[in-house]
Amino acid sequence: MYSNDVEAVKAFNEAVKQLRSEIGKAIVGQQEAVDKVLMAIFCNGHSLLVGVPGLAKTLLVKSISDVLDLSFKRIQFTPDLMPSDITGTEILNEQRQFKFIPGPLFANILLADEINRTPPKTQSALLEAMQERYVTVGGQMHALPSPFFVLATQNPIEQEGTYPLPEAQLDRFMFQLTLDYPSFKEEVEVVKNTTNAQQVQLKKIVSAEQIQFFQQLIRRMPIADNVLEYAVKLSASTRPNSELANELVRKYIAWGAGPRASQYLVLGAKCHAAMQGKFAPDQEDVRAIAEAVLRHRVVANYKAEAEGVSLSSILTSLY
Repeated sequence: MYSNDVEAVKAFNEAVKQLRSEIGKAIVGQQEAVDKVLMAIFCNGHSLLVGVPGLAKTLLVKSISDVLDLSFKRIQFTPDLMPSDITGTEILNEQRQFKFIPGPLFANILLADEINRTPPKTQSALLEAMQERYVTVGGQMHALPSPFFVLATQNPIEQEGTYPLPEAQLDRFMFQLTLDYPSFKEEVEVVKNTTNAQQVQLKKIVSAEQIQFFQQLIRRMPIADNVLEYAVKLSASTRPNSELANELVRKYIAWGAGPRASQYLVLGAKCHAAMQGKFAPDQEDVRAIAEAVLRHRVVANYKAEAEGVSLSSILTSLY
């Protein structure tokens, strides 16, 4: 496709600029969330978006799927949703043979809306598919389409009738992104754009083949040993029993990040560098994505909650 990787990185950087510009026609602000979701996609990872209702979480995911030439499906998670409702089921056809009917999981981009509203059994079916990239129905394995990304949303304020994701399952997500309220200026623009008769039509910018090519390009990017070691040290420093942990971690953290965090810090840093037009990541690229990778993998203890110490301030003290 390109004569060398330098040319490919330049093409990737240009594609990202076009994606940002096109998504910006539908989404006002939330630039960091848009960039991180794109990063996760180009690193072949999944993202969890956390925010109160009305912050355009669903619209953000839909807009990203609109600019990528990929199939898109949405599952609204509810307490009565069964695993077969998302994976698919086998039915008996006219020839009295079992035929597999694929569920909504069989899409390139899956929006798992309010993932914490459904019971653990259904959550596990989704999270297994995210990890293995296939589903098992009736003893038969069915491969999911490639590329395959899950972009899940979660409402942090309404806890009644919800099933919080266990830490081991949260670890399957590359990033946890927290969406905040827009600024006054951004909110004025949002209201202006959404209360008129104009319909926004987004163009397809990147195809499935290009996404897979860019995913391999990110993995091929060189990384200096000192940058890779910095990422691993950062992950290890979140563990309270590690010699790399600082006083805040030892005092306020119950559980630190595992090796998957180190892998995602390196991959995310490579992608962040390529999105900036650089040909190799540095420590600044690791720091830029560190909180999104670590915040759902590090568990604060009761002492942190009692003393009002935020997880964000503890993580910031590490880099």
